[in-house]
Amino acid sequence: MCNTAFVAHPARTRKPPYNGEEAVTALAAVDAKLAKLIAKSGPLRLRIAAAQSPFEALVEAIVYQQLHGKAAATIHARMIASFEEVCGLGVHPTPQDLLDCPTPQLRAAGLSANKTLALRDLAAKTLDGTVPSLQKIRRMSDEAIIEHLTQVRGIGKWTVEMMLIFRLGRADILPVDDYGVRKGFALTFGKLKPNDKVTPADLPKPAEMLRRAEKWRPWRSVASWYLWRACDLAKPEAAVKQPE
Repeated sequence: MCNTAFVAHPARTRKPPYNGEEAVTALAAVDAKLAKLIAKSGPLRLRIAAAQSPFEALVEAIVYQQLHGKAAATIHARMIASFEEVCGLGVHPTPQDLLDCPTPQLRAAGLSANKTLALRDLAAKTLDGTVPSLQKIRRMSDEAIIEHLTQVRGIGKWTVEMMLIFRLGRADILPVDDYGVRKGFALTFGKLKPNDKVTPADLPKPAEMLRRAEKWRPWRSVASWYLWRACDLAKPEAAVKQPE
C-alpha cells in the first residue's frame, strides 16, 4: 500500500460517513481514465478510525512519521504501555499525562528527541485549545483544521490531510504532496509504466493534479484512494492477486 500508516486495526474502523457507491459512480462518470482504474481496482474499501480524538490521532501520526508500519506500531504500543501505572492497561495518556511524564520514559519507548518534543508541543496545544476537541473539529472546515493543526511542531499539511481522510472521513481531500498519490496519478494519467523506475520528472506537479481533480469534486478523497490502488496494481504480485 503506497499511502500511509494511517490504517487502524480493522476491528476499530468503520465506513466513511459519505456514500461510497455514489462517489465511485460520480467519479467514473466524469473521468474515463479514472473509471478504468476503478474497474481494475474494484469497490471502494476505504475505512476510517471508529473512535479516536484529534489528540490521539496526532500522537499516532507523529509516532509513525518516517517509520515502517510495524516498527511504528511497536513504538506506539510501547509508549502507551509505559503509562499503564498512571492511566490503566491499554488506556491512551491524556495531554497532561504526556506533559508530566519524564523525557527518558518517552525515549525508552523508542521515540526520537524530535518526536518527543513534538508530542509535548501537541499536548500543550491541545490543552490551550489550539488542537480542537472532536466535537469542535467536526464542525470546522478542512482549511480551518489544516490551519489549526499545522501550528503544532512536527505536524505538516500532509499529516493533517491523512487525518482528514482516514480519521474524520472528509470526502474532498487531494493530498498533492503524497508520493503514492503522485505516482498513482502518473501511472493513470501520465506516461509512467508499472515497471519503470520512477524519477522526479515522472511525477506530476501539484498544479497539474489540481486542474484534473476539479472534475472529481466533491469526491477527491475517494479518487486519491484509487490512485493509491494504482500503485498496488503496479506491483508484480498484483498480476496474480487482487490487492487487499
